[in-house]
Amino acid sequence: MTEPVVQDNLTAKQSDYAVFLPAISGFYATFVGKQRNEHYVDPARFPAGLTDMEQMNWLNSQKALFPYRWSLYSGGHANLDLNKQDWSEDMVRNREPGTFILGDSGGFQIAKGLWEGDWKANSGCAKAQKKRSLILNWLDTVADYGMILDIPTWVIHDKKASEACQITTLQEAVDATKFNNEYFMRHRKGVKNGGARFLNVLQGDNHTSADAWYDTMKEYCDPAKYPDTHFDGWSMGGQNMCDVHLVLRRLVALRYDNLLQPGVHDWMHFLGTSKLEWAVLLTVIQRAVRKYVNPDFTISFDCASPFLATANGQVYFENVFEHDSKWSYRMAPSADDKKYSTDTRKWSDGVVADGVYPRWEDSPISNMLKMKDICIYKPGVAKPGVTLTPENFQDPSLYDVLPDQNKNGKWGKTSWDSFSYALLMGHNVWMHLTAVQEANRRFDAGEHPAMMQRDGGDYAKFEHIVEAIFAAPDRASAEAIIEHYDTYWMEIVGTRGFKGKKTKNARTQFNALFDFEEPEVDQQTDDSVQLDNNKLDQLEQEQQ
Repeated sequence: MTEPVVQDNLTAKQSDYAVFLPAISGFYATFVGKQRNEHYVDPARFPAGLTDMEQMNWLNSQKALFPYRWSLYSGGHANLDLNKQDWSEDMVRNREPGTFILGDSGGFQIAKGLWEGDWKANSGCAKAQKKRSLILNWLDTVADYGMILDIPTWVIHDKKASEACQITTLQEAVDATKFNNEYFMRHRKGVKNGGARFLNVLQGDNHTSADAWYDTMKEYCDPAKYPDTHFDGWSMGGQNMCDVHLVLRRLVALRYDNLLQPGVHDWMHFLGTSKLEWAVLLTVIQRAVRKYVNPDFTISFDCASPFLATANGQVYFENVFEHDSKWSYRMAPSADDKKYSTDTRKWSDGVVADGVYPRWEDSPISNMLKMKDICIYKPGVAKPGVTLTPENFQDPSLYDVLPDQNKNGKWGKTSWDSFSYALLMGHNVWMHLTAVQEANRRFDAGEHPAMMQRDGGDYAKFEHIVEAIFAAPDRASAEAIIEHYDTYWMEIVGTRGFKGKKTKNARTQFNALFDFEEPEVDQQTDDSVQLDNNKLDQLEQEQQ
């Protein structure tokens, strides 16, 4: 008799924290969705204890190993044709009622030239218009909230990006985004008709350009000007998402511009935010806004770290919380050796015993894994006297026993198959989610990361300063408090690893998909790395 699944209900553990949205990879979603219609993965390949792929689908409250009802999915890698069944999209398209999807609109794809066309306002480009129409319909149909189709301001500093989308100046980026805004307003379904709510994206690569962008775009959230079609909240991009000084200034402006109204502007999203301390920082801000401005206000943030890290062979092994020190996820290259293909040791025992990781924190997924469940491909046996090298190992004449072939009929160096990646992605998602929630629990218990402390002066802790800002009697007083702590804001490391004047004035290279810290196994560092997206793209293409 199969024992019932013991769930780790992360939805129930969420409390009043800012909401982390796993940015679901199309690679991962394919395993969940296609298994519903076919044996995309032979159940014989499942590790013992995994009986249904839905156990890996956190949007399934009944079957998931760790139910969690919030996620982000990007139209940039989605199939936008909703007239055809696509099982690879089914995790999102046919998700459980009551779950929440924030749809990203694909501005990153425009900037990278993946959505071809001249995206300047009024260009009349047929390719751009077709994509504009498709993404709006997709967001309106699939998402609870969607982001408007903005042109990230970083494209004007990237020659290849500018050439790809034909946007070369800040004004062209602003005008193109305004054009998209107006198209969305005219053609959106509307919430009353079952459509999505939309977030007005704020861009800008320094304080000056971010202020100008806000002044231009804020009217699109104004119910007095657009009573039936106004946008329904905010998404923080560019410098707005990584500079706490600018974040607080913007929130004060929104408050006094009457653009944080309850029931009207209830959601604010921070793009590509993975630094663990920011999970707590955003919770503090959310609570202050709820207390003084809008009791229905929610802050969310996303990153694709769990997926892209795995694609690059990196797996979370522990989360670190030390009072008055650095808080971080810790990950390192994982076990990948064909010698483990018959190893029946529990994964956590094997990777620690063999020195792959100094310690290992089990997730509900990794807890059921054996070494052979990840390192699936068996090695070959070379003929006597033959030395296999990277140059000759593909030669079958050199073997007495041939190695296992991958799904493409080739012999690869890796011992992982595609399902190995999916299993470890699921583990990484749980590790990231629990890190965010544990950071907030520890903060509520009185622990603090060093980044949120301040020595001396009034309101010495971050939460005290934020409280004072929102408790201030008027806009001028609130802004004065923000400016009084200018040097403190410059010490808070932004989500892109910048701090000080770099945070305040740098041209922020915006990557909507991924940015995270990767502490080394042997030491804690403040360095940030940005893993290459190409490996995940390659994995997704191999599934098609």
